[in-house]
Amino acid sequence: MPSSADRPKVTATGWALLGVLSYEDELSGYDIKKWTEWSLRFFYGSPAYSQIYTELKKLEEQHLLTSRVENDGGARSKRLYKITEAGSAALREWAEKAPVDPPQLKHNPLLRVTFGHLTNPARLKEIMQEHVAFADRMQREAAVEAKWAEVEPAWAYGRVALQWAERYYAAERELALKVIKDLDEAEEAFAKAQPASDKGTPPLLRDSWYEIERRVQAEEPE
Repeated sequence: MPSSADRPKVTATGWALLGVLSYEDELSGYDIKKWTEWSLRFFYGSPAYSQIYTELKKLEEQHLLTSRVENDGGARSKRLYKITEAGSAALREWAEKAPVDPPQLKHNPLLRVTFGHLTNPARLKEIMQEHVAFADRMQREAAVEAKWAEVEPAWAYGRVALQWAERYYAAERELALKVIKDLDEAEEAFAKAQPASDKGTPPLLRDSWYEIERRVQAEEPE
């Protein structure tokens, strides 16, 4: 097995693009973008064209893929990418042996809720209602994609991920609806906070939150 120093220097997005090419068909940058929008956007995100082409160039420099320009005989031409044997071997090693990083959640609606003292409950509910609509749309779109993935047996594993996405966004929608209800309780509790400072926010002194942190640590299991 190659040492870590000998392994290709590939980003997470790079591995994802190699994965798209692992079905061994030649694909253009446009094809790859459409593929990521079809599936990866539900749980990983769809990289921009600029990022796709940057990553493809890096992968080609490491001989993990090759490219060629195809001309249709007219004024238009396109570059097609194909995974190499070295790329396939590296991709299989990554899939089987590379450490799997835990997901990193960056939940912008909840970030707004966390600092809700800077706005008002009505605005927070509006934000969460928009999130409910987003989660509902993503759930329905994932359901459609999962349904049509069944048509092609080669996408069997991708369909599992799409089914997960369908369930995830259904749960996300229900959680967002619960947050909207919880905001009423938060409004009542916040009214009991100390009087606001000149900036309009109640003070939360450093000693207070360090004391709360000590209490939390005392309750956490070893």
